[in-house]
Amino acid sequence: MSRRRRLAPLVALFAVALVGLLIDRWTKYLALTKLVDGRARDLLGDWLQLRLLHNPGAAFSTGTGMTVVFAVLAAVVLVVVLVFVVPRVQSWLWAVIVGLGLAGVAGNLWDRLAQPPAPWRGYVVDFLSVKYFAVFNVADIFLTTAAILIVLDAVWWHVDWRGRRSDRQPEASSSAGAADPPIDPIS
Repeated sequence: MSRRRRLAPLVALFAVALVGLLIDRWTKYLALTKLVDGRARDLLGDWLQLRLLHNPGAAFSTGTGMTVVFAVLAAVVLVVVLVFVVPRVQSWLWAVIVGLGLAGVAGNLWDRLAQPPAPWRGYVVDFLSVKYFAVFNVADIFLTTAAILIVLDAVWWHVDWRGRRSDRQPEASSSAGAADPPIDPIS
């Protein structure tokens, strides 16, 4: 594979991560400057609202006393993904998945480091409220989308993070003696 062809998914990965992080930061800035704590603004009736929440915990405000642990875990995940996963990504699908994941982790880690009450103990800014569900943010949407794409990949597409199909059939006997190479459905 040519160097240019190997680098293209990495460029896409970092573009997705950077654009995702910028969107997350911008929407949280808008939430902090335009919304008032405790007051909801309807977007789609009461089914989707803007509602500012400072979340010290994880999903559904669980583990509110473990803010530092969540911050450290996010930092470790970010470093591990950057050091061990990113250099090996060769598939366009996995470039998008990892880029979305990095944007989500970095967006919420940024809040943990920069929001009150203190670095490593900061609250995550949540502002999208779905009736009977939760209050979340754009970084959470990116993380959830990455997780859904991983499941779809595992169930239907079967492409590993290096762009190789993981459901290869045993080589069939043929006059040439070799099976056709697998095809990346995303390329």
